[in-house]
Amino acid sequence: MSITAERRTTLIGEYQNATIDTGSPEVQVALLSERIGNLTEHLKIHAKDFHSRRGLLMLVGRRRRLLDYLKRKDKTRYETLIGRLGLRR
Repeated sequence: MSITAERRTTLIGEYQNATIDTGSPEVQVALLSERIGNLTEHLKIHAKDFHSRRGLLMLVGRRRRLLDYLKRKDKTRYETLIGRLGLRR
């Protein structure tokens, strides 16, 4: 259910802006999207796991807030990010 260390480093390497960048909105949104995907697959199997469902909704809200922030600050970075991640909106 969680992200492995190797997957985390590949995501950070793929979405970072500089060589030491680990906290930019792009990296954070990519990591959250990975966790959301994992939880979605978990909930397809365990439909009555309401605690995990609440956690999923909290992650989706956090990702939405980060995307709204990025949209306010830099529209082109926002558009390229949602294009790369395949998100709607």
